[in-house]
Amino acid sequence: MSMRRHLGILALAVAVLAGQAMPATAEDSIVNGGCTGRFPNLVTDICWRCMLPLSIGSAHIANIGGQTDIDNPGNPVCMCGGFPPKIGLTLGFWEPAQLAEVPREPFCFPTLGGLSLDTGSMPGRHSRNSKTPENYTSTAFYQAHHYTFPAMYVLGVMNDHPCLVQNSIDIGFITEYDPTWIDPNLSAWINPEALLFANPVALAACAGDCVASTTSKPVSSLFWCAGCQGSLHPMQGFVPHHTGGVATSLLLAERLQAKMHKFSVAWEYHGSGALCGPHPNMVMDRQAYKTQMVYPVPNTAKVNGKCCQNFGESSIVWGAGKEVPGREDFAYLLFRKRNCCMTFY
Repeated sequence: MSMRRHLGILALAVAVLAGQAMPATAEDSIVNGGCTGRFPNLVTDICWRCMLPLSIGSAHIANIGGQTDIDNPGNPVCMCGGFPPKIGLTLGFWEPAQLAEVPREPFCFPTLGGLSLDTGSMPGRHSRNSKTPENYTSTAFYQAHHYTFPAMYVLGVMNDHPCLVQNSIDIGFITEYDPTWIDPNLSAWINPEALLFANPVALAACAGDCVASTTSKPVSSLFWCAGCQGSLHPMQGFVPHHTGGVATSLLLAERLQAKMHKFSVAWEYHGSGALCGPHPNMVMDRQAYKTQMVYPVPNTAKVNGKCCQNFGESSIVWGAGKEVPGREDFAYLLFRKRNCCMTFY
């Protein structure tokens, strides 16, 4: 592919990203028994400016609304192996490539239009428990599903671009078949490191991560934290301090993504080591992801120029009005940081 073709593609991408998205209406939702959902409109339900900023080397060449970013490789020129070696430019952007949905009922797929599979008495249904106000606690349980969701490739905007995942939309993992998601004892066997973070000191550190995630970006060294949502551990569907559907579903979406890294289903696509291809990283780098709600209410409204959030960022401001009675399943598009060697031939 020629240099001129690459620059044309980048110009087209900037034009698409600058477009404004209109929120979906409640009438679009499909209800199937206790399962609700609607397949996202890939044009209007996605906040395309979340792909920004675009960068070459460490220099930003496109940004709208002051979108946040993480460090990019400093050298704008890169080379990948082969014979002869391929030389190109170091490109950085945020790729909408994965999706996490958090339904109340097992085998409920909100992203598939509210599809619900009849599995009889399958365990792991949604639950909430509350005690008296004098000793108030609230717990919740949800299932979760992980999708490969390469929105740019599906739209056909840049099908032949070497820096985009070229795959179809697919379900990669469902927690209904993961016994550790519902059984705390099994979870402790698979994730014994959770015992290291089940103490007041480790949990208190997550308060600082909450502030950092909301004002700037998550603290990478606090890899066990989920910022304002709490802790990534244990990696299961129970949330002991349920304060609302948005915060709880965000936490479980982040836990699911951490579990995908642990199982090597999700790989690392950013940094100098990923310029020529991704590599496994069993400890998720939370700085490398942004989330955008696509169901029940697509979060396309701009708050301070932004409509996507860091992992661990507070949902107090943008989450208002996003939990709708009768539509209490959730889906989040994940924008993954991508650094790539954009070769010329």
